Parts: sequence; structure tokens; C-alpha cells
Amino acid sequence: MSSPRPKSPRTPVLPKKDDKEESIWDKLGTMGRKKRFKEVQEVQAEGKYAIDSPGSPVAPEIPPEEYNLHDNEERAIIEPRSLEDPRVKELIQVLIDWINDELASQRIIVKNIEEDLYDGQVLQKLLEKLTQTKLDVPEVTQSEEGQRQKLTIVLRAVNKTLYGTAKVVQKWSVDSIHSKNIVSILHLLVALARHFRAPIRLPENVRVNVVVVKKDSSNHLSQRTFNEDITTTYDDLGMKCERDAFDALFDHAPDKLQVVKKSLVTFVNKHLSKVNPEVSDLDSQFHDGVYLCLLMGLLEGFFVPLYEFHLTPQDFDQKVHNVAFSFELMQDVGLAKPKARPEDIVNLDLKSTLRVLYNLFTKYKTMS
Repeated sequence: MSSPRPKSPRTPVLPKKDDKEESIWDKLGTMGRKKRFKEVQEVQAEGKYAIDSPGSPVAPEIPPEEYNLHDNEERAIIEPRSLEDPRVKELIQVLIDWINDELASQRIIVKNIEEDLYDGQVLQKLLEKLTQTKLDVPEVTQSEEGQRQKLTIVLRAVNKTLYGTAKVVQKWSVDSIHSKNIVSILHLLVALARHFRAPIRLPENVRVNVVVVKKDSSNHLSQRTFNEDITTTYDDLGMKCERDAFDALFDHAPDKLQVVKKSLVTFVNKHLSKVNPEVSDLDSQFHDGVYLCLLMGLLEGFFVPLYEFHLTPQDFDQKVHNVAFSFELMQDVGLAKPKARPEDIVNLDLKSTLRVLYNLFTKYKTMS
């Protein structure tokens, strides 16, 4: 039986004299030096960041992929923080709901206005629905070139519908829409909603911060930031209505407007008092159509059957039904068809409400 193989000789590891004799004070001194060194590193890093970073503490955080530009190309990008603004979110949702309502019969559902509208397909269907026309464009196209060609045709039709032959600088283009620029898409949708007097209430004074990034020939990026107004303050819901005396009152004579409102309040209360209701606020008390229906019966001396309208309307559709029914009564007695739409009245559009009431006042003002 062979004996075990002896272990290879190793150089013994002797303890260092310093390790053995290091005192507690030496250890504390070492820890202090390490801490000071770390603090110096942090100060240096902070100084470097202060030098390299922009001077503004609210500099926009734009993803690097958004800077994929060609030489001398310029691109407008919305600040991510603006998309978190509750009013911007509300505007986007209102527009999405409107599009989905318009295209419900075609089973088209928009969830994201950037991803669903950039190729022109949904915009085509929306414009066709609003104008009751058919555009001569390919139904489905997958290639980028095909998408841009289709979008060009659709936007040309949009611009013609909105502005006719007038030369107007639009806040959107084929490039901006196809590149999913949400600012341009919002401008386009707001313009369509305003022109076609969509039955929606757009949030007013919606503003976003836009960053314009430019790449020069030396591959250097520069940027500037500005505020962009998406919506303003609206005194009505549409732009197709001809200007009349009420436009002039709203724009140039608000003091006289109050006199007109007071006269109309006196007029309607003179007749509504026969069935007890009293109006104090023209801005809101006619929006559900109930007083309009009652007023027509009182002015013409007939009973309006309660089953013909909703005495206590519960939703938007019931209010629209009431106003539309009152419009029918007005036309039945020989009044001209109101310029306003029922949806305008329901949406608290004061100018439309005043136009309707003033037509009644003109015909029945001498009636006791």
C-alpha cells in the first residue's frame, strides 16, 4: 500500500506587522479619508453636471430617439410634461370620443390619436362622414409612400373644405401628421370640430409647451421652447354661421348685450309666469329645451302634450330631443328655421340661445 502523496511545499503567509499593530485610531483615520474622498468625487460630479447641463432647471426631457434628424432639419416636439396637463388630456379625450361617435356605424374605434390618425385612413373616413362625400383614394395602403400619398389627398380635401380657395397657412402638413406630431394633429381635429360645429364642448385655452430642435451641418443640436395655443376662448361652437348683430354685440358692445339679455328675460318671464317658471339666467336655463317647449305653447295658445318632450330630461340626447322639438314647433307656426343646432343650445352656447329667443321676441313682443 503506497503512502499518501506529500503536499506541495507552500511559502507560509506571515501576518504583516502593520496589520497586527494597527490601532483603533488608525482605523478611524482610514475611514475618514475614504469618506472625504467620496465627498470630493460627488462634488466633482455635481460640478461637471452643472457645467454640461442646460441653465434652465426645467429643461425639457426629450427622448434621444426624437433627435434623429437630418442636417439642417428642424422638428417641433411637444414637451412630455404638457401631455400630463389635465386640460390637454381632456381635450384629447373629447376629440377621441367625438371621432368614435361619428364613425361608430363603421365600427372604427380610435384609441390613440397619434397612432390611429397618422396614415390618413381614419381622417379619410371622418371627412367623408362630415361632408357626406366620397374621396377618391386607395382604401388600404401599407407602404410608407402609399400612406403619404393618401394623406396628401385627404389633407388637400380637408384644407379645401375648411378654407376653400383662400391661401391660409395651416398648422399641419403631410410631414407633421405622418410623423405623428400630436400638436399638428390636435390643431387639425380642433379645426374640423369647429368648422362642422361638433356637438362637443372643447376645453378652452388649452396650451402646450413645444420644443423646436434643429440639427446643423456640424451635427450639433440646438433647441428653443415656446408656448402653443391649441384652443382659445369660444363664444360659439362653429365658424359657419353668418355674422349678425349678436356677433357685433359680443365683440364690440358688451354693455348693450346686457341690455338685450335683460329685455329677453323680461319677455320670457312675462309668458312663462302663467305656468309659474321664472328665468333669471339665459346662459343655462334654456339648455334642456323644457322652457322652449312651454314657451311656444304659451305664445301660440296651444297645449304641448307632455309625452312629446321630456319634462325632466336626464341625459344629453333627451335635452337635444326637447330643443329639436321646440324648433319644429317654431317652424310649424311660420318662424324661420333657427340658425342654431339643438346641440348648440344644449352645450350652453349663449349666442345661439340668444338668437333663438330674439326671433321669438321679434314676433311676439307686442303680445300681451
